[in-house]
Amino acid sequence: MLITVICTMISVYALWKSYSFAEKQREKIYVLDGGASLIMALQQDVNQNRPAEARAHVKMFHEYFFTISPDKNTIEERVTQAFALAGSEAFEQYQNLKESGFYDKVIAAGINCEIQTDSVIVNPESYPFKAYYYGKTAIVRTSNITYRNLETECLLSSCARSDVNPHGFMIEKWRVIDNSDIGVVNR
Repeated sequence: MLITVICTMISVYALWKSYSFAEKQREKIYVLDGGASLIMALQQDVNQNRPAEARAHVKMFHEYFFTISPDKNTIEERVTQAFALAGSEAFEQYQNLKESGFYDKVIAAGINCEIQTDSVIVNPESYPFKAYYYGKTAIVRTSNITYRNLETECLLSSCARSDVNPHGFMIEKWRVIDNSDIGVVNR
């Protein structure tokens, strides 16, 4: 009877260890390097890198939306790319700027708008993620450069990944907190 119990315990232990070994092996991917050498790549959990992807998503949206050149087609192309990353608030902001004649003035005056990211802060503890963007914009005219502070906030919710939205986030409730002038430099 004792031998039967010991054999059963050894069998259960062996099955348990083989199952855990198989699970560990499923996390490994082997890649052939030109048929010459075998390189091991580790599979990562998708959620492990989500905060970094969220920061990159917010930064990408702001670069598309606020980097403007004096060309109507380029403006429409970049804003369309920004719309793939954000909800209706971005479209409403674009409509307001368009109706106020902002883009027409940019094209007529040959103005370039450039953005520089200072930081993006994402709170991954709650869902949807709350994000804050801090940066500066430079409005480059032929006579001067106007520097402006840019602070925005938004919520990030998950959505399907695609070629136009590679991080799989959608910006919601986006609003500009501060867009004040910092200074003007003559050229």
